[in-house]
Amino acid sequence: MADHHEHEQFREFDDDRVTSPMQPYTSGQIGVGVAVAVVGLLVVFGLPLLLL
Repeated sequence: MADHHEHEQFREFDDDRVTSPMQPYTSGQIGVGVAVAVVGLLVVFGLPLLLL
């Protein structure tokens, strides 16, 4: 059975890898997220109220 800890891709700490929580958000990304949330809320709550 191979020891996977010897291989390059199985290093415990990889300086090149960055996960999402570590990356800063730009104001454009925040704006898109807010717009998507508002549209989603309008569809979920506004559309049923209009159809009453």
